[in-house]
Amino acid sequence: MIRILIADDHEMIRTGLRKILEGRDGWTVCGEAVNGREAVTKARELKPDVVVLDFAMPELNGLEVIRQIRATLPQTEVLILTMHESEQLARAVLAAGARGFVLKSDAGQTIAAAVEQLGQHHSYFTTSVSHVVLQGYLHPAEPTEENLIGKRLTAREREIVQLIAEGRSSKEAADALGISVKTVETHRVNLMRKLELHSVSELVHYAIRNQIVEP
Repeated sequence: MIRILIADDHEMIRTGLRKILEGRDGWTVCGEAVNGREAVTKARELKPDVVVLDFAMPELNGLEVIRQIRATLPQTEVLILTMHESEQLARAVLAAGARGFVLKSDAGQTIAAAVEQLGQHHSYFTTSVSHVVLQGYLHPAEPTEENLIGKRLTAREREIVQLIAEGRSSKEAADALGISVKTVETHRVNLMRKLELHSVSELVHYAIRNQIVEP
C-alpha cells in the first residue's frame, strides 16, 4: 500500500498522474493540492507515503515545500516533477530533502517506477538527471556570492521573496502568511538591504535566478 499526495497547479497534470498511479494495485491518491502552501497543509493532515510535487508551485516553491514537509514528516518521501534539467536545481532539491527527481517530459514512462522506489525509501532519478547530478559532483561549480546570500535567508524571508515576486501586495502576503502588514513590510525592507537590491524588479530577477519563482 502506498498513499500518494499529488501537488501541481495544473488540473490536467493532476488528473493524468492520478489515472496512472491509481492504476497500480494497492496504491491510492489520498489528496491533491494546487499550490505549495496547500501541499504542506495536506501533507501534514493526510501523512502520505509519497508526495509527487511540481517544483514550480505558486505561493510556496518546491524547495520550501520539501523543507517544511520533511521537517515535520520525516517518513514522507518527496518526488519532484519539473520541466527543467538542471544540475543546480537537482542538487538544491536533494539538499532540501527530496529523494526523487523526474522530468515532466519523462513522467508518463517513469512516474510509477519512481513512486515505487520512493515508497520503499529508495532514491529515483531519470537517467538524464542522474548524469547531470553526477557531473555536478565530479566537477562542482564554485558557489556564487548571490547563492551564498540566498542560503542565508530565513524560511520566512524566502516565502516573502516569492510572494513579492509573484506580484502580491503587502496585505495579500500578510493574509497568506497569517502575519501583520507591518511585519511583511519590515521583512521587505530587511530583505532589500540584505540582498543589496533597490527595486521590486531587481527582487523578481533575484527570485528567478535563484529558482524561487519561474520566469
